[in-house]
Amino acid sequence: MSLIRYLPSPYLPLPSAAARRRGFLQSAAPPGARAAAVHVLAANRVVLGCGLVTLDYLATVDAYPRPDDKIRSGELQISGGGNAGNALTGAARLGLNTRLISKVANDEIGGTVLSELEEAGIDVSHLIISDGGNTTFVYVIIDKKTKTRTCIITSGYPPMVPCDISMSNLSAALQDVNLLYLDGYSHEMALSVGKQADLMKIPILVDAEPERTKTELEHLLDLSSYIVCSGKFPEKWTSISCIPSALLEILVQYPRARFVIATLGENGCMMLERIEDDSGIDAVDIGNVAESLRLKVHKDDNLPTCVSSKFMRLSGRGHGTIHGRLLIGTAEKIPAPELVDTTGCGDAFIGAVLYGLCTEMAPEKMLPFACQVAGIKCRAIGARTGLPWRSDARLSKYLA
Repeated sequence: MSLIRYLPSPYLPLPSAAARRRGFLQSAAPPGARAAAVHVLAANRVVLGCGLVTLDYLATVDAYPRPDDKIRSGELQISGGGNAGNALTGAARLGLNTRLISKVANDEIGGTVLSELEEAGIDVSHLIISDGGNTTFVYVIIDKKTKTRTCIITSGYPPMVPCDISMSNLSAALQDVNLLYLDGYSHEMALSVGKQADLMKIPILVDAEPERTKTELEHLLDLSSYIVCSGKFPEKWTSISCIPSALLEILVQYPRARFVIATLGENGCMMLERIEDDSGIDAVDIGNVAESLRLKVHKDDNLPTCVSSKFMRLSGRGHGTIHGRLLIGTAEKIPAPELVDTTGCGDAFIGAVLYGLCTEMAPEKMLPFACQVAGIKCRAIGARTGLPWRSDARLSKYLA
């Protein structure tokens, strides 16, 4: 694919401290009217995802097998998966207008994957279908005892590459897009799409998974407006064991990113948000800020909550500083009998973040909302079965 010459666009404008303190979408309208307005806003916001779609074969077992064991499975389910497919399905159920660039083969698995995406309301007109080869599929073993899952992936062939999509088709896919989501799979294609989106000044959210190599991720992160990662990624990327300090180092390395969020499973999430501020105040150690925030967390709350620091200059174990604030979001406390499967929890979280960004949801609201969406997903087998719809009563307080 021949793209026009890439020149990095100027940094995306960052909100001022005053604007962030005021929050977004403030209105004197009653809650019902605000909810209706947000729903209309979401339906008119277009998110394009580029990345992986799969077919997942999920089986529950009483306990993970030991070497050379033969065990019986419990429940068996076959359903669509893949980071991009899962996150966009979640975003579509919440009300966003979603599109997808991905690749399947013209085999039976590919047909099933395509049908599920269409049923979810995702625009698949830009999906690439190879003549021959195989679609990616995954065996997922769900351990009912430890509440964990093990994934065994068989990659699709041929892989998705930039020449799979013409310049005209890529331009059409990016037309009227408000936000691009890259899950990091097929990194050469992701980089081609990301560079073109950057030229069109479309903000980019990158899912930074620890399985990706530095070669695969570093140029995507250079383009990123927003970064979401698992709790393992910050230390792997920066060699800093303290997560708050590692998040700060990531924002120092990638000055265009507005925020970075680390998902922490049952411990919720942590977000470091950057703002524009030229004040010369002394820097405060971000590790100390994190400790003070943890003391403010209401440990008795069963539903997700969020605590935030003030806006300040922050320093860490690296050499740089940023102006911003640290936020800690807690996860829902799910009763053990209700916790079924964590497959796709991170994708559910990202789908909710995509919705939050597109509807200008304040971070203090977006983090508990995303944790709640992920918690609801955990109550069913598979990455998509439990994803909530916008009408779910458990989400009403976030969408009012």
